[in-house]
Amino acid sequence: MQSVTKQFTLGKQERLKSRKIIEQLFGEGKKFMVSSFRIFYLFDEIKYPPLQFGVGISTKNFKKAVDRNRIKRIIKEAYRLQKLPLQEKLKEKKMRLNIFFIYSGKELPGYKETYSTIGLILDKMNKITDEVK
Repeated sequence: MQSVTKQFTLGKQERLKSRKIIEQLFGEGKKFMVSSFRIFYLFDEIKYPPLQFGVGISTKNFKKAVDRNRIKRIIKEAYRLQKLPLQEKLKEKKMRLNIFFIYSGKELPGYKETYSTIGLILDKMNKITDEVK
């Protein structure tokens, strides 16, 4: 069992940075929408890390970088606190999931609404993970 301080982190290994993987995710991955979020996901055979995450916000809707960065911070925080059940399930099944959130709303989201929406998205991903393999 990991220590409490370690399990709620969003470390370098868990961030989706590889251009090759991101292009593959958008090209071959599946997608769905929950409220103003578009979620792209792709399961992979590589075992480590079990869950990789990325987030993007349209410059069309939010001209100021300050606003885009604030939304990213809110989404990352909500994700970081709720990812554990999905991460554990992926470890059990020995598979990896690449997931990318795109926020396409027109106004700045609040933390509470974002937290609940991210919770719904991760619950849906849990169900999808059950169906795979």
